[in-house]
Amino acid sequence: MLVCLCVLAAGCAGGSDQQRTEDVAPPPAPPPAQKRVRHLVKYMTVVDGDLNTRIPGARVRVGDVTHVTRHRGGTLFRVLPGTSFNVTLQARGYSERQLPITFGHKTKSFTLRMYRPASQWPMYGVTPQRTQAQTSIRLRPPFKVIWSKGLGSLLEFPAVVSDGIAYIVNYRGTVWALSMRFGSVVWRADTGAKMASSPAIAGDTVVVHGMDGRIRVFDRSNGKLLWGYTIGSPVESSPVVHDGVDYFGSWNGAVYALDLKTHRVKWTYSSGAKITSSAAVVGSTVYIGNYAGRVLALSSRSGGLRWSAAVNGRIYGTPAVAAGSVYVPSSTGNSLTAFSTGGHYRWRVTAGAYVYSSPAVWAGRVYFGSHDGYLRCVSARTGATLWRAYAGRPISAAPTVVDGIVYYASIHGRMHGADAKTGRQVFTFPDGQYVPVSGNAGRLLLHGYSRLYAVVPRAMLAG
Repeated sequence: MLVCLCVLAAGCAGGSDQQRTEDVAPPPAPPPAQKRVRHLVKYMTVVDGDLNTRIPGARVRVGDVTHVTRHRGGTLFRVLPGTSFNVTLQARGYSERQLPITFGHKTKSFTLRMYRPASQWPMYGVTPQRTQAQTSIRLRPPFKVIWSKGLGSLLEFPAVVSDGIAYIVNYRGTVWALSMRFGSVVWRADTGAKMASSPAIAGDTVVVHGMDGRIRVFDRSNGKLLWGYTIGSPVESSPVVHDGVDYFGSWNGAVYALDLKTHRVKWTYSSGAKITSSAAVVGSTVYIGNYAGRVLALSSRSGGLRWSAAVNGRIYGTPAVAAGSVYVPSSTGNSLTAFSTGGHYRWRVTAGAYVYSSPAVWAGRVYFGSHDGYLRCVSARTGATLWRAYAGRPISAAPTVVDGIVYYASIHGRMHGADAKTGRQVFTFPDGQYVPVSGNAGRLLLHGYSRLYAVVPRAMLAG
């Protein structure tokens, strides 16, 4: 009996010792400590790309995070080192932009540029209506030349400007992309074809027409030729791109609608006479003139003729459309004729010699030059002459209106600027030949015979 009790006691004691051993077992080893990644702090400043002024209230998105710039146009972001994002910028009155940025350790701050569409000069004549008037730019003489650039050959048609870059072609067929800020060459392309027109901006591309009958489309950023289309007849029409379609005429008398997305011609219209005029587009109607002295109004969708009307001689220049009227120059007719956009004759003004000049339209006035040396300002409603200014030599190309000043050039090397309301001369420049001016909100481009000049108001420099 005693032996049994001892055995039982021993068994109980053994069980108790085993339980205590399990209770005090060491916990599992902790995972190895992870290395802490430190974020980088980056300062983003958003500025107007033309004026170099800061933009408060701009929305800046980096990845999934969006901040709004403060009154000085800046905001802070915390990012991981080495990450890359398409940074998106949005602000009222400006085009949305996406900029690829890689965030490294060295760069602490970034300046991001945005551009107002209203302040650009994307095609010959400024807008598809070809009014030759830029109403959103506020730059007036006296000017100071900031930079100039010789471009090797005649500049018959003006530069177009978008997002800080000027694009221009010379008569020898070189396409130039120049920085508006510095005048430096961003890229150039030598086509080997003579050219007598302005380029046009179409999205991320530049459209160029050649006298070899070839349409060329370049990448805006690097000048790479993306594609081309050959019609086989010289093209002097400057491109007008509307809803992705390039409208133009050719020496063979045809009007073309080239779809820039499909790279195919949507339609052609045979006018029966040589075309050097550029087209104006308003709504669903294309207006263009030919050497038979007829202005044509065509459907932009089908190319069908809506109406045509005769002037008193060849049409070399480009019609301008404004406030329900179409203003048509006639070279051999020495005149400017006005029609309604429905084709009804309104009035005609006769000059003393050829009118190659395309008209400019601004504030109820129409401006055009003649080989008699006069720039004329007439009432858009009645055609009555309001004033005229003598340049001393023939005026062959279109005048241009910017900030209430009408600029015009004689074909023997001088540019003038007059108060667009009174005709009082306020500006002269010792170089010039054809279309005098283009530019953006930050500076104007004066077009000499073969040299481009970037100018800013002296008052802006003083400020």
